[in-house]
Amino acid sequence: MGRVLRVRRIYDPPAAEDGVRILVDRLWPRGVSKATAALHFWARAVAPSPELRRWYGHEAARWEEFQLRYRAELDANPEGVAELLAQMGEAETVTLLFASRESRHNSAVVLQAYLQALPAA
Repeated sequence: MGRVLRVRRIYDPPAAEDGVRILVDRLWPRGVSKATAALHFWARAVAPSPELRRWYGHEAARWEEFQLRYRAELDANPEGVAELLAQMGEAETVTLLFASRESRHNSAVVLQAYLQALPAA
């Protein structure tokens, strides 16, 4: 992919450099209106399963295993990944938005790495 793939909290104000803004959480973030979010797409289909989210619980000791399990879920969900890629289109910049307070250990970071590792089409 020859694009910039960014990760930001949805609670941060939208910025001009965000490009295409895609929410990658399964649940809508509390206190954020659809207008404030300024989304292009809500990619619920590629968010971690409810079971995986509950298991992980943002426990640092489970981070490595969470990444492996989430990547396995993405591998098993080619339709969801294809839909996300279609929504990203030819955009030069895509920002994956997440609600977690944890900025380095969250599913959007894993998804970003996963998408960057995909072979260019």
